[in-house]
Amino acid sequence: MSNMVTIETKPAEEAVAQPQSATQQAPSQGLHVTERAIKRIRAAMAKEGISPTEGGLRLGVMGGGCSGLSYSIKFDSRPRERDRIYEFDGVRVFVDPKSFLYLHGMTLDYEETLMRQGFNFINPNSSRSCGCGSSFS
Repeated sequence: MSNMVTIETKPAEEAVAQPQSATQQAPSQGLHVTERAIKRIRAAMAKEGISPTEGGLRLGVMGGGCSGLSYSIKFDSRPRERDRIYEFDGVRVFVDPKSFLYLHGMTLDYEETLMRQGFNFINPNSSRSCGCGSSFS
């Protein structure tokens, strides 16, 4: 069984990428990655030696954390068969089907302040989150 994947590219300033699966969702059901996050992902991929044409950033959700669920973020060398693939200004983001249930409509941002440096998950699907921002319910 083959899962055909198409990738729709969006310039960095556009808000939402469409999922790249057989059934397209409304834009509000997609993901948004800010320009700051795209720049940081691109720089980290270059540092790790990951090709943007093959690899990408994997976003996910797993059980655990102080609020019930935790965000997972890592680099992956290629998408998995059932992943939704988003592309933002040449940066690919992979999301597995189960995680997508919790991440649709989410914005991934990157902030760098005196107090905090890292990715910030702005998720309209979470009812509460912990102080560190990496766990939610």
